[in-house]
Amino acid sequence: MSLAAFAIEKRAITYFALFLIGVGGIQSFFQLGWLEDPEYTVKTAQIVIPYPGATAEEVELEVTDLIETKLQEMVEIKEIWSYSHPGRSVIKVEILARYWADRLPQVWDVVRKKVRDVEGQLPPGAGPVAIDDDFGFVLGFLLALTGDGFDYAELEEVAKELRKELSVVPGVARVDLWGVQDKRIYVDLAQSQLTALGITGESIQRTLRLQNAVVDAGSIDVQDRRYRVAPTGAFSSPEEIAEVLIRGDSQLARPGPDTEDAAAKISPSELVGTTGELIRLGDIARVRAGYIDPPTELMFYDGVPSIALALAPLSGTNVVEVGRRLDERIHEVLARLPHGIEVHRISWQSDLVRESIRAFMINLAQAVLIVLAVLWVTMGARMGVIIGLSGLALAILGTFVVMAVVGIDLQRVSLGALVIAMGMMVDNAIVVADGIAVRLQRGVDRKQAAIEAASQPAGPLLGATLVACMAFYPIFASPESTGEYARSLFQVVAISLLFSWLLSQTATPLLCMQLLPAPDPDQQAADPYGGRFFQGFRALLHAAIRRRVLFLVSMLGLLVLSLWGFRFVPQLFFPDSSRLQLM
Repeated sequence: MSLAAFAIEKRAITYFALFLIGVGGIQSFFQLGWLEDPEYTVKTAQIVIPYPGATAEEVELEVTDLIETKLQEMVEIKEIWSYSHPGRSVIKVEILARYWADRLPQVWDVVRKKVRDVEGQLPPGAGPVAIDDDFGFVLGFLLALTGDGFDYAELEEVAKELRKELSVVPGVARVDLWGVQDKRIYVDLAQSQLTALGITGESIQRTLRLQNAVVDAGSIDVQDRRYRVAPTGAFSSPEEIAEVLIRGDSQLARPGPDTEDAAAKISPSELVGTTGELIRLGDIARVRAGYIDPPTELMFYDGVPSIALALAPLSGTNVVEVGRRLDERIHEVLARLPHGIEVHRISWQSDLVRESIRAFMINLAQAVLIVLAVLWVTMGARMGVIIGLSGLALAILGTFVVMAVVGIDLQRVSLGALVIAMGMMVDNAIVVADGIAVRLQRGVDRKQAAIEAASQPAGPLLGATLVACMAFYPIFASPESTGEYARSLFQVVAISLLFSWLLSQTATPLLCMQLLPAPDPDQQAADPYGGRFFQGFRALLHAAIRRRVLFLVSMLGLLVLSLWGFRFVPQLFFPDSSRLQLM
């Protein structure tokens, strides 16, 4: 029994299956991950090793070369670059293209293991080693936090509070802050005064480091209880740092306890005393809190200093839904923020994805209407409904079901694949439906006509469908990064076209049996291909067959001409981005 015969004989099962495809397709459409672009891995890592005080040559010989030699043992590495600066080594590693997202995390683990193996051989003062392999993380939601009358410290506190609130929103993977200024405690003093006092900058640093060290002071056992000893003295403010006593070779004769900026008012003639005296740091230096100067990065929104919050969605999630949840949470948090704090959108990925999905739905509706209109003009209204339903609508809904099962998201490439496949989906249904209509007009039994029209061309139609699918297979089979990015192009086209063939063998003959009208008795004896269009095409076909050598040579010449002209076609695998944004 053929597939068409089974679908007709078991029509109750067929109708139920079509109902499940329709309902499941609609439900799957809303459950699929909605993204702007396919998930993509950047196969580059950066290793940074600080070596303060070393020259570029020392960094190269003692640090860079050591780590490079160890990393070259890895078979997964394609290329290594290194930059040796005074005081810092930067090594970039590129992994072979065949290691995609499913295997890349293991490769980064091996890179870390190799670096840790030689970390103990680094010279004293070098390190710690920082390895960054997270360049491919997509931060799709960008916010700018500004505050009229708020300094950076106050703005940072609000930004951290907002980060806590947004981090717990379902679908958010992480929240990063940009533009945060690194805090520093500055001790301003004059080198001439240090020399007169017999104090060095290193001794001050050592004293401050030991004073602020976190150590385990032990514990005391009292009967059945143990009490932890917690030493005090850790710094909590710049004023406490100013109270630290520094041992020098002389003492101050007249230190004013409340003298402001004492370091600027003391002269060497005022320094008298004996060796080993303790000097209060605040009497010879100005201790103040500030930010790193010059700053490493600054964030501005419309010319106003700000702090940015960058949010990344979870893998495979619905970005549009995540954007809606973020909007709701931001609206709730804004009511609790201090007056003058404003939150601005810089880039909102959910809006872009929503626009892409909306454009696809418009394309889908246009495609259905165009198919219905063309088929209504050429084959009749009922034929247009049959082909539009079985060859297009159900095929797309069935594709959504399979995409949800195998984990293919709706994104730029998969949506483009569906638009590409729309023009080919209806071919199978048109062939079967036209064959049924011709047989009915010739007086063949309705059931027999449906089975014959679907079963006889089933093999050739399947072959043509597979050929159309394999045209996109080289993209999927490419081991390069483009294959990883565009692999869903082949997957979606193959799923949709194979689904359209399956429906042409089941849904199309069944719908034709139910919806096609009975043939007009006066037209049953007429030749369905006797019209002027078919007569003209028959004459053209006869002429091509009679002069087949000339025709084949002409086709071969056109092929050679197209291959020669192909080199003048600009080659670009992906078009330039259309987003109006400057990075």
